[in-house]
Amino acid sequence: MQQKTTTDSFGNPLDPIVGFARGRIIRSSVDEARRLRQGQKVAAERVRKLGPESIGVFTGNQREFPLKVEDLKTHCEEWVGPGLFAEELRAAAIAHMGGLPTDGVAAVNRTSAGIIASIAALAERKSVVSVVPPGGRSHASVIRGCGIARVELHEVQGDKDWAASIEQNKPALVVITTVTSSLEFLDDVVAMDVAAVAKASGAKVLLDEAYGARMRPVLRSGALSLKLGGDLAITNCDKAGLSGPRSGLLVGRPELVTRVSAKASEFGMEARAPIAASALRSIQRFSPQDLIDEARAGQQLGHALRERMGSELVAVSDLGPMIEEDLALKEVFRRAGKSTDNAGITPAEVTSALGMVLLRDYGILTVNTHGQPGARVSVRLKPTHGAIERVGGMARVIEAMDASFTEVARYVAKPEDLTQLILGDTK
Repeated sequence: MQQKTTTDSFGNPLDPIVGFARGRIIRSSVDEARRLRQGQKVAAERVRKLGPESIGVFTGNQREFPLKVEDLKTHCEEWVGPGLFAEELRAAAIAHMGGLPTDGVAAVNRTSAGIIASIAALAERKSVVSVVPPGGRSHASVIRGCGIARVELHEVQGDKDWAASIEQNKPALVVITTVTSSLEFLDDVVAMDVAAVAKASGAKVLLDEAYGARMRPVLRSGALSLKLGGDLAITNCDKAGLSGPRSGLLVGRPELVTRVSAKASEFGMEARAPIAASALRSIQRFSPQDLIDEARAGQQLGHALRERMGSELVAVSDLGPMIEEDLALKEVFRRAGKSTDNAGITPAEVTSALGMVLLRDYGILTVNTHGQPGARVSVRLKPTHGAIERVGGMARVIEAMDASFTEVARYVAKPEDLTQLILGDTK
């Protein structure tokens, strides 16, 4: 991807793949993986002391495994099981995504895996154009997929001249992200126009609908995924009202699904029988009301937190409150009574520390501790079903957020303690 030299508001260079500044503690994906392991350790220690009900999941990902007992000896059997439920899964996924009766379906172990496999299978040594919502950016899997396929990526936001990018770059594949992980939305009309222009140019169209497959139709009265005109659409089975497991479902033109599925298998990205069977059960039990309830609770939390901590710091998305990482660092340093000049730590490290304190002291589990390498580093509270109640209610969550900023401010002048908080014992 053609890159400009960009920095955050403190002059730290942004990693072009993940979109945030790395530092002395979070230096690479390896350190992000170490942070995840530390987050898992902190969560486990809390559960051992206080029980599983002491943790509330605020990542927006429920991550249950909704199998039926009878599935264990039938659908989950690795050799015959997938054939037993293949047609049932295909029909359910097509209905969920607004596809055609003849469409194909493939389950992959992550939505990111499906995006990477799609690019590797369909880019055909030509460029890829990625169209994203205004203010948004491509998911790291799009960038990494283009790197694996060794093709150039051209990213353009939906309010810019995306048609010119398609015409000039003549891509084999156009990826349209309708809703980002930071919950920026691309208007359905724009998505339809992009798909139509891309297909007229001879490109194939993949819709990244990880969130959008349900958020657009349920919360914004939008079209079902494949009604937007793409050749393929992929969604996440544990986001936006689906209960899990962590996996992705790809739906669309059968010959393209077969090509992507084959590439996913080459990479070891295919979903094995228990995952695919659980994805089927997740779709079957989906209720739009679950998503509506999650969104209502998240917005109530967002507005209450905004009233407590200020509208300049707290934004409110469709699913809950959000604090940009640069603003989080400024607020922590303000509470520490220190200047952000030559801070010595980056916003991603501050939000990682906030996540650890929220988890350790209050049982609030966020992507700031449990996100995979490349996940966004802003502070986002997207409460899953029952999460607010499990950690003591709305007022308790607001107190926790406020107190956690003050607690992290104590670490600003203690880099060794901050590293220990975020990564644990690194020896």
